[in-house]
Amino acid sequence: MAILTQSNLSFLEKIVAKANLENIYEAKDLTEIVYRTMRDLMPTQTIDNVESELHKKTLETDQQAHQGEIADLWKDTNPLVAWLSRIRPPFKGSAPFTIDDSLFVTRVEQEGAMPATTTGEVVIKAVFSATKDELSQERIQEISKFLPGKIQELWQQA
Repeated sequence: MAILTQSNLSFLEKIVAKANLENIYEAKDLTEIVYRTMRDLMPTQTIDNVESELHKKTLETDQQAHQGEIADLWKDTNPLVAWLSRIRPPFKGSAPFTIDDSLFVTRVEQEGAMPATTTGEVVIKAVFSATKDELSQERIQEISKFLPGKIQELWQQA
């Protein structure tokens, strides 16, 4: 019997463990929200750069319903929102709408079905940690440039 350690857990299992979640369904849903909020802060080129490095399985399983890539979670599933995000500027700085630290956490807590066993910051840090395990150092630094204050600190700590 294999001993489960953080290093041999799959992407979604890492998030479940680090965020104190019940199951991979919660991890998947909350990861998509964290990713959507991250993408809202980034230019299209960075979004594409990150996606190019996330073509790895989310979960090691033979069950068809659970198969997929991390890149599938990174992409927006709503075609209209995906298209709009490619043509509008990032929501940071001079944009008409800005996502700061507080709004980032609030979006994760309110858009997802946040379990009582965790918080937005814990989930964000768990998703960040699992994601950084899959990215090159260059991509990790590129993402960091677009994250606001405390969220950038969470990214660096993860």
